[in-house]
Amino acid sequence: MYGGRVTDDMDRRALVTYLNEYLGNFIFDKNQKFFFSKAGADYVIPDEPTFELTLQYIDEIDDLVSPGVFGLHSNAEIQYLTNSAKSLYKNILDMQTSEGGGAGGVSKEELINQFADEIEASNIPPLYDVYNIRKSFDVP
Repeated sequence: MYGGRVTDDMDRRALVTYLNEYLGNFIFDKNQKFFFSKAGADYVIPDEPTFELTLQYIDEIDDLVSPGVFGLHSNAEIQYLTNSAKSLYKNILDMQTSEGGGAGGVSKEELINQFADEIEASNIPPLYDVYNIRKSFDVP
């Protein structure tokens, strides 16, 4: 296969073999449910009698799922969130005005300082008094 495309008969044969192995008729077995994943919730093919109830079942599935649903380690979520935060801050900085022009706008540095001051004022918890905590537990 090239770029996800089936290019010849051997590609087709391999793809059909994988599909039969991983997505065969066994996933529709009524006697024994097939779980696509059990990470956080049970992901199964809905067994609803009507199309509307099936859509309702799908709508009730959580939007935020753990990485285990996709076969990933929980650290994958940490990496994703870290990259998202970095990308957000980079895009915010890229959209800021630069100095010059004399229009009276706020420079990048001033805006960053304001942003940092707001974060420091609202989100950072006070420091622990380690000395008194150790003293209360009689830890040297």
